[in-house]
Amino acid sequence: MKTHLISDRLFSVVRASAAVATLQAFLWSGVAYAQQNAVPRADPATLPHDLSPWGMFLQADLVVKAVIVGLFFASLITWTIWLAKGLHLLAAKRREVAAIHIVRDAASLTDAVSRIRSGNSVVRRFVETAHVEAQRSAGLLPEGIKERTSVALARIEVRAGRSMTRGTGLLATIGATAPFVGLFGTVWGIMNSFVGIAQTKTTNLAVVAPGIAEALLATAIGLFAAIPAVIIYNVFARSIASYRAILADGSAEVLQHLSRDLDTAAAVERN
Repeated sequence: MKTHLISDRLFSVVRASAAVATLQAFLWSGVAYAQQNAVPRADPATLPHDLSPWGMFLQADLVVKAVIVGLFFASLITWTIWLAKGLHLLAAKRREVAAIHIVRDAASLTDAVSRIRSGNSVVRRFVETAHVEAQRSAGLLPEGIKERTSVALARIEVRAGRSMTRGTGLLATIGATAPFVGLFGTVWGIMNSFVGIAQTKTTNLAVVAPGIAEALLATAIGLFAAIPAVIIYNVFARSIASYRAILADGSAEVLQHLSRDLDTAAAVERN
């Protein structure tokens, strides 16, 4: 009986030892498989160390570089238009406001022609056009003179307003297209990053992150070019509308002088 009990215990110990040995073998085989198929660690020496915007630009793909350079050039155009058009618009407003004050203080249309000295003033062209029309239509009905003068002044006003808007359309184009151009550079850069993942057979973020960062830089530059262009375009749109209102005031002052002079001449003839 004792012999049978001892043999049973020995058999249980052997069976337990076999189970432990089997489990250890399974674990070691799993570790060996994991080591063989583990993601290879990137060599720090092969990773780019300069992740500044300039460093990423230098390491970017040729297409991404071309996109970034084009967007910087568009941004330069935006700020150039802002400076040139802003100074031009400011000077034009001051010139026309000063001319309107002169016309308003003049005793007659002839007096206004002699007092306005600014050769580039649109209001001066208003005055000269009205004065020439009044001289050419001397003896005709006042209503016809007023109508022809009003048409001529309206055409001068439209041409001046159109000339002032020159260049602002480029701002609208840059503001509308720059984000999409930057997005194109980003898509191209990310596509190259995925191609690199396929070639190196690694998904280590330290390897693919620089390429993705370079691609996202194109979108950032696109927004950098687009946002100021949209803001400056809206500012110019309001300023040009104000400039056109000033021209309309100048045209009204000239027409008032013309109407007053015609009525005065008609009253003298009646008397």
